[in-house]
Amino acid sequence: MSKTENPMKSVKLTQKLTESSIMLALAVILSVLKVAELPYGGSITLASMLPMIIISYRYGFGWGSLTGFVYALIQMLFGLKNLSYATSVVAAIAIILLDYIFAFMATCLGALFRNMKKAPVAFGCAAFTVCLVRYIFHVISGCTVWAGLSIPTTDAFFYSLIYNATYMLPETIVTILAAIYISSLLDFSSPRLSAVKTERLPLYAHILNAVSGFLFVAALATAVVMIFPHLQNAETGEFDITGIAAVNSSVILIVAIVALALICVLQIAKFIALSKSKK
Repeated sequence: MSKTENPMKSVKLTQKLTESSIMLALAVILSVLKVAELPYGGSITLASMLPMIIISYRYGFGWGSLTGFVYALIQMLFGLKNLSYATSVVAAIAIILLDYIFAFMATCLGALFRNMKKAPVAFGCAAFTVCLVRYIFHVISGCTVWAGLSIPTTDAFFYSLIYNATYMLPETIVTILAAIYISSLLDFSSPRLSAVKTERLPLYAHILNAVSGFLFVAALATAVVMIFPHLQNAETGEFDITGIAAVNSSVILIVAIVALALICVLQIAKFIALSKSKK
């Protein structure tokens, strides 16, 4: 094998099918276990698209498109009731294409960042791009198909921009954070998944760093999912900044303080242990 050849080309079809099936199942489970669901459509999940982004990153655009299409079909099956609101056959087809097929097949765009040297940067860019493209398709659907139904006809484009942002923005933040964190731990560019090779530190140091990173991501994700659902009016579905008053800020503050305290304790413990081992 030459130095420039992609090592993933040596992966057998059985391994690709197995990994894709597992990641697809994980993506579906994460999409069903919603962290928050907005009253007029849209939900926030624990980075449900990330498993499919990983598959696209590992196996390329073609394979990512295929698995993304299957994922989109499953999402469409979960949302079949939305087709009942279509006013015509054309509208039903538009919902299928814009809100499901094109929106969720966007996960194949994770393949565009395969050649970036730093995996966390690559995965962060991939997560942002995928979420942005999905958001664009939802906005187009909102101001065309759903105008006059769940979205007012007047200023439909602006309304769709805000409406879809109330769930896609926190979804994007959570997905980016999860993508950066996971890619900093696992090497997805090698045929067999393995831990990322870092500086030579004892195992306990890597574990403490990983736990610290998880606590930071969890605390930030908690704040995001607790704030954004309140920014959509429960009666009209409109963006309403005054809803932030209903956010339980004390819980967010407690979570942040506890996470910060635990991170400090873990890092101090690591520093003391490393200092003793060098003596």
